[in-house]
Amino acid sequence: MKPATALAAGLALAVAGAAGGYWFGQHPAQEQTAASAQTDGGKPAPKLLYYRNPMGLADTSPTPKKDPMGMEYIPVYEGETSEEPAAAGTLRISTEKIQKLGVRTEKAELRSLDKQVRATGRVEPDEQRIYTITPKFEGYVERLHVNITGQPVAKGQALFDVYSPELVSAQREYAIAAEGVAALKNAGSEAQAGMKQLAESALMRLRNWDVSDEQIRALAKSGATRRTLSFRSPVAGIVTEKKALQGMRFMPGESLYQIADLSRVWVVADVVEQDIGLVHSGATARVRIDAYPDKVFEGRIGYVYPTLNAETRTVAVRIELANPGLLLKPAMFARVDIPVGGKGQVVTVPTSAVIDSGTRRIVLVAEGEGRFAPREVKLGARGDNHVQVLEGVKVGEDVVVAANFLIDAESNLKAALGGFEAPGQTPPVAKGSGHRVDATVESLDTQAGTVMLEHGPVASLKWPAMSMEFKLANPTQQSSLAPGAKVTVEFVERQPGEWVITSVSPRSTAPTPHAGH
Repeated sequence: MKPATALAAGLALAVAGAAGGYWFGQHPAQEQTAASAQTDGGKPAPKLLYYRNPMGLADTSPTPKKDPMGMEYIPVYEGETSEEPAAAGTLRISTEKIQKLGVRTEKAELRSLDKQVRATGRVEPDEQRIYTITPKFEGYVERLHVNITGQPVAKGQALFDVYSPELVSAQREYAIAAEGVAALKNAGSEAQAGMKQLAESALMRLRNWDVSDEQIRALAKSGATRRTLSFRSPVAGIVTEKKALQGMRFMPGESLYQIADLSRVWVVADVVEQDIGLVHSGATARVRIDAYPDKVFEGRIGYVYPTLNAETRTVAVRIELANPGLLLKPAMFARVDIPVGGKGQVVTVPTSAVIDSGTRRIVLVAEGEGRFAPREVKLGARGDNHVQVLEGVKVGEDVVVAANFLIDAESNLKAALGGFEAPGQTPPVAKGSGHRVDATVESLDTQAGTVMLEHGPVASLKWPAMSMEFKLANPTQQSSLAPGAKVTVEFVERQPGEWVITSVSPRSTAPTPHAGH
């Protein structure tokens, strides 16, 4: 080798060595990790995929770097069991956790939403089949033929006999007028017309007093007035009210009997406000009565009342149905089912797939390989087991129908549930959904609902010991977070970079490892 060539090669090696030494000095942790991976047991080094944010944010880097707090990004190698960070707006769950949580999915599909509108009601008499017996003249109850409330009566059956001087006088007037018409049979036309007019006037008076045609014919035939006349039932039914007493005096318009025909009855059901739009006149309804658990009575909706009960937030719906054997008795409690058909095929998901926070509705869509995308959806009509999705999910997409709350626990649900725990209690946290660490309270901001903690290392997040700010899930937790207090806290990541304390308890006297789940 020539001297000039050898000198150039020596200089190149020296420069490379110096550069390598400088790089190793600046990145000792990564290089030592990679070197140990390459030489561990003589096995080939795993492939380096990327470096992930040490705080769990959805941020990766192809080269080593530090976050704004000075923490080194963590290398992720091919084949590692730790969960890879999902893309922004998605959740990533390992296959092992999916199996442990019992995650189950179903496809959003087109279907006709059939629903049963359920309501409670009571049996009532048909108001169109209730009759009141009211004399239109003054008189006295001479004799009662029906003397018991609840007694069944047939149409035309005598209820009571009455005596009235006015009635006797009217009978006598009609009898005299009828005799006069017969006597003036051969008289002039004017005399006959006047007498006929008098007879018709007396007859009309008797009919207006509800004297039956049979009694009028008997009066016209015999010409003899009767001291008493019988009032008869205008319909077959049940005596529901009886005010008449033997010998009592009554005045015109006074109600003496009330009779109800119960061969057909009403069931007035109270339908809740949100279901009333599904109910309409003419629809079929099924009625069940506790007294007859093996029977179903079918009827039709005759009327939807136009007013709402402000106290119960229900609308009355009238169902008309036959009453064979008079099994349905007024005031009975009734359970009503009204089948409501869907309006054609619509996109639906199972009801259990919807996570309702009160302000928005979320569905977790499975995107494969353990990735789940939360979608805000707009809901429509509801069926018994499915709900219509107007926006947010398409036909054929897989939605989580079981364990969706556990998947969501790493964000909103866990923090929300922590707010219902009493101070000092430590609720159980599902594995992988939260983290625990011992800490010392540095400061507390009651207005913002935040606390600054000096905590130890968190192994589940690969965090070193440091001081950082946390949010509180519940204002009642502030009583356990006085500055200087030694506590053990559990926390979750509600959204990227937002860490929320879900449970606070005094630190145990026994040493506990600074490790997460």
